[in-house]
Amino acid sequence: MTQDGRLPSREMIDGPSRAPARAMLHAAGFDASALAKPMIAIVHSYSNVTPCNMHLRDLAAHAAEGIKAAGATPVEFNTIVVTDGIAMGTRGMRASLMSREVITDSAELVVRGHSMDAVLFIVGCDKTIPAAAMAAARLDLPSVILYGGSILPGRHAGKAITIQDVFEAVGQHSAGGIDDAELHAVEAAACPGAGACGGQFTANTMALAMSFLGLSPIGLNDIPAVLKEKAEAAREAGRLTVEALRAGRNARQMITATALRNAAVAGTATAGSTNLILHLLAIAREAGIPASDFDIDLFDEVSRATPVIADLKPGGRFMAPDMSAAGGTALLGRRLMEAGLIEDAPTVTGQSLFACFADAPETPGQEVIVTAAQPIKARGGFGICYGNIAPAGCVVKLAGHGKLRFEGPARVFDGEEAAFAAVTAGVIQAGDVVVIRGEGPAGGPGMREMLGVTAAIQGRGLGDHVALITDGRFSGATYGFMVGHVSPEAARGGPIALLNDGDTILIDVERRVVETDADLAARPARDWPVSPEATGAFAKYAASVSSASQGAVTLPG
Repeated sequence: MTQDGRLPSREMIDGPSRAPARAMLHAAGFDASALAKPMIAIVHSYSNVTPCNMHLRDLAAHAAEGIKAAGATPVEFNTIVVTDGIAMGTRGMRASLMSREVITDSAELVVRGHSMDAVLFIVGCDKTIPAAAMAAARLDLPSVILYGGSILPGRHAGKAITIQDVFEAVGQHSAGGIDDAELHAVEAAACPGAGACGGQFTANTMALAMSFLGLSPIGLNDIPAVLKEKAEAAREAGRLTVEALRAGRNARQMITATALRNAAVAGTATAGSTNLILHLLAIAREAGIPASDFDIDLFDEVSRATPVIADLKPGGRFMAPDMSAAGGTALLGRRLMEAGLIEDAPTVTGQSLFACFADAPETPGQEVIVTAAQPIKARGGFGICYGNIAPAGCVVKLAGHGKLRFEGPARVFDGEEAAFAAVTAGVIQAGDVVVIRGEGPAGGPGMREMLGVTAAIQGRGLGDHVALITDGRFSGATYGFMVGHVSPEAARGGPIALLNDGDTILIDVERRVVETDADLAARPARDWPVSPEATGAFAKYAASVSSASQGAVTLPG
């Protein structure tokens, strides 16, 4: 509401002085009847460059129908998208995390610039989802987030596959395990149509988080992208956005420390992407929640207390459509509620979270979601560690293995490309700790994901035998003994910049330690070179971005 109690759109539309604005809106197809109603923004990230987002414009049309049927006027606009699966392993990947900030900024600017009353975000792959929540937190308007849905599995050689299998096939190909024809066959089969990557990678992890945050109506995000039910989900999301406006349910009523913790539990229980940590921290900061109420250490606490109860890729057997068919978010929530691992909280629908979960049905015979009493793993998939390599913290990903300790000699690389070349050339051996530095938020700039390297490690059969440490981050499709988000990063004077080949590195998740026995303090400080990529938007980002331990946000202060 504006200061006089009116809807924000009335400032834009009402009164004689607003005749010029109304004239332009008439030209855009808004008649007097449309302008008399609440104005609901539909913000989506349609692009034909990626299956994750190529169907979102169609969903926006269905959402507009729901908004109109509920008595309001939809106003559609789109924002950018950078797709990780395409940019991965290239210089373009530096733009991925940066795009989260640009999406957040652009949504905020258009909604405020045109005085919208409420917002429906329709989002696809990775950074668009947290960006929607970050924008919702800034705007604090009635806000609903609808995920465009998972891709369906591809089929090859009699089994279901995802983009993860393509990345790993590259490693197998480099090791001589498969030929060109087999690599092409995997490539051609992996992505059969619209939707975001099908495992519990970043997109599906964050879509789940939106439901547990209360910003996405329970069940709507579960529906795969190409199913006919997705259109009805979009219409329902439109209707619920208008309902939230009339009830005064603003975004920050949902985005609380309790809701963020619930989202962290859900991501942990599904062995989801480590990007969840980065993004939930960013959402918390955008919502004004202090670090004393929600910080990086909470994820270690949550992971120790939360068992893995969903058997999902990358470390498990199943994909997001399988979880949806098994009972979906509601069944997972019911299991976590019954185990006392989450707290009740409000949702954008007006129902409490527990009310949404209480009667969740389970498909007979399903094997995707188990109980906390008989978990897949007793401990969640994250660890937060500190030490003389990471004084401000780092994130350990434990998905796909049961190890909590690793010790070995460092193999140090400045940048992802050098590490990838070493892995594919067979330089990395069992027992090594691969160190990739200079890939942090400022140093990259952009904090690239290391999926090309980690998948190549898996493809060469080294997944259980090496560890990796980086000031960059990991794709949700990454699994193995991986340590990312090392802070401070090399470019900001972090001690990771001082490591040398052969330094012994110890990773001990139970003790929360990542350290070396090398005397780093005795080594001369290293001035990290400014990346040649740091021009234009990249330079602005590098100058303003915070540490990964603070969510890599660009907020002042």
